[in-house]
Amino acid sequence: MKTVLITGATGLIGQEIVNICHHQNMTVHYLTTSKHKIKSTSNYKGFYWNPETKDIDVTCFDGVSTIINLVGASISKRWTATYKKEILTSRIQSTQLLLDTITSHNKPITHMVSASAIGIYPNSLTNYYSEEEEQVSDSFLGEVVAQWEATVDQFSTLGITVAKLRIGLVLSKDGGALPEIVKPIRFGAGAAFGTGEQWQSWIQVNDLARMFVFVLSHNLDGVYNGVAPNPVSNTQLTKAVAECLGKPLVLPNIPKFAMKIALGEMSMLLFESQRVSASKIKDAGFVFEFQNIRTAVNAIYKTSEV
Repeated sequence: MKTVLITGATGLIGQEIVNICHHQNMTVHYLTTSKHKIKSTSNYKGFYWNPETKDIDVTCFDGVSTIINLVGASISKRWTATYKKEILTSRIQSTQLLLDTITSHNKPITHMVSASAIGIYPNSLTNYYSEEEEQVSDSFLGEVVAQWEATVDQFSTLGITVAKLRIGLVLSKDGGALPEIVKPIRFGAGAAFGTGEQWQSWIQVNDLARMFVFVLSHNLDGVYNGVAPNPVSNTQLTKAVAECLGKPLVLPNIPKFAMKIALGEMSMLLFESQRVSASKIKDAGFVFEFQNIRTAVNAIYKTSEV
């Protein structure tokens, strides 16, 4: 029975990955900074760590050959100078601690599958980004992702196979951006942002979790875009949600300056445009359950739940 170590296992994506691993008879070890979240069953065992103090329970690696690395402070919180530092350090420190521990204790890890983000790609209404794109966004998120990936790449110096999934807009009713998009629409106050032309490269949460396990199971290496095959504009996304909820869109688009006042620098998340290709992961044999935005949204917000 395969044993995988997951960081961020109790988060939105992590919980879905754990369920799929268990369905495939894998044992999951997970690291948590909250001692009250530590559980121990036959196939789900928690271990304490604190990347800030470089404290980690080394027994978390016992029997483990693969790591799925998801940990990182949420980007959906106002970007003060202090919090921007936390967004970066939470990703770098945790990844570096895993690397240093594996190195110093000579742990036989063979595969690292790490989260990344499409925020590394420059803002563009016309480009169609594949994993071969070399230009990096000069935005804060571009800098974060570039440094994060550089730290993850160091695992390859130990002979470990490294895979990185650049995640797009994750659709789930339990967290992420979608519930925030839904809120104003439910009350008849929904509207697209800015011109509404900016591309949203999205993925349904279960497809994303399945993709992580697919990469793990097939021992894939390199960069893969964690997005569905059909990106949509912000206007198309907003309309799909409104149609699913049976709500009209009667308000004018929300101007950029208004969201800048409300959210500060974080408002860029609403206006950045990245049209990203899913061809590489499809060519590797991954089959999406949700390829169409309306199908994905309808599956999340069924008529009985509206």
